[in-house]
Amino acid sequence: MFDWTTWSLFYYLLEWVIRIVMLVVVTRRRQPSSAMAWLLIIFFLPVPGLVLYLLIGENRLPRRRAGRHARLLEELDTVRARFENHPSVARPQLEPEQMSAVVLAERLGYMPIVGGNDGCVLTETEEMIDRLVEDIDRAEHHVHLLYYIYADDATGRRVADALARAVERGVTCRVLVDAVGSRPMLKRLAPKMAAQGVQVHAALPVNLFRRRAARLDLRNHRKLAVIDGQIAYTGSQNLVDADYGHKDLAWHDMSVRLTGPIVLQLQIVFVGDWCFETGEVLDTQEVLPDPPVAGTTLVQTLPSGPDYPTENYQRMVVAALHAARRHVIITSPYFIPDEAFLQALEVAVLRGVEVEVILPQRCDQVLVGAASRAYYDDLLALGVKLHLYEPGLLHAKTMSIDDAIALIGSSNFDIRSFALNFEISLLFYGADVTQSLRERQQAYMRHSTLLTTETWDQRGARARVVQNVAKLLSPLL
Repeated sequence: MFDWTTWSLFYYLLEWVIRIVMLVVVTRRRQPSSAMAWLLIIFFLPVPGLVLYLLIGENRLPRRRAGRHARLLEELDTVRARFENHPSVARPQLEPEQMSAVVLAERLGYMPIVGGNDGCVLTETEEMIDRLVEDIDRAEHHVHLLYYIYADDATGRRVADALARAVERGVTCRVLVDAVGSRPMLKRLAPKMAAQGVQVHAALPVNLFRRRAARLDLRNHRKLAVIDGQIAYTGSQNLVDADYGHKDLAWHDMSVRLTGPIVLQLQIVFVGDWCFETGEVLDTQEVLPDPPVAGTTLVQTLPSGPDYPTENYQRMVVAALHAARRHVIITSPYFIPDEAFLQALEVAVLRGVEVEVILPQRCDQVLVGAASRAYYDDLLALGVKLHLYEPGLLHAKTMSIDDAIALIGSSNFDIRSFALNFEISLLFYGADVTQSLRERQQAYMRHSTLLTTETWDQRGARARVVQNVAKLLSPLL
């Protein structure tokens, strides 16, 4: 029988075997910063680090899901072909440097720029939910909802009631929600909705023994609604009360209600995610109609996530920064830049571009907030103007570039959104729409404090230590 000394020796040898083997495994197909963070954890805590790595260490999708994605793209070839000769497909009149970003976005997300759209920006939760419920109440064929957080609160139940009314009229209602972000809703509200005839499914369910993703924390972070293939919503707003369950912290979101040909692109994103989770391909004419021309706005959809061969959202924002000539404004609740994004910010400032970043003064996530603040020194040293929003948690994810490109979506400017989450972003082209977004961004600035190096240097030693430790873990957050 083994004595304590033998067990100690066995455990000691096991730790070194784990360290040596994982040195090979972790450095394979992994960025150096992420690899170093994982190796740091595994070196100091080999066994717990190994378990953690097995759970959340890989962001590759399993072969089954990757194969399903490839088959779906083949089946939707006829739908994508409709864009090739669509009268609304257009090219914006931009500077040559910015046109390179346009071409890149098309190649990264497989979606062309379409004109003939109209839209309105919604920055108040109640207004956005009011409009969504009104559109659901007028739906004639189908309602499709895809949300990271669908809460079992007053807002979530209000939308559920509208879906129930739609089902009574013969409307097909499909709801896809993230298994983690909407976990309470899936336990309590979803069974009631299903009993009323609403089709509710969980995206990326967490199951240790039959996982549908290579790591447990790959999440579907998209926010998307499509009604009758004619009206769509997307942006940062989840289906949840404005306080997100917090007593003293209100969220400030930004979403867009759209009509026109862009709705077909957003519908394709929902169809893809629905197929991934259910195996059902929604390719009927009613689901994928040809929306009529509704306005003059040029828009492009950029979906992103682990099912794409490259981090396309990250590539897009880096390219946009390199293409900027005068002024860039970014808003994000969570800001953990990777090395390429940080370098793009630096190069933009060195070229004379005014770069401003608006972040919330308070963060709802302690570790993520500490990691984000750890980059304030870098941003201030680069010459970036850093504004801290005070009224609440600024949850809008936006970027304006000169008078040319406006980006609104679900994706944060952090490593998680770049590499791990399934996200959706919209790129708007033209001076009018970019100026409209910039005015809203400047309104956020008026309720923010401009952070200076002198003020930031006054923070305590304890805060510095916590932030620096969190920064080491930032590639994993």
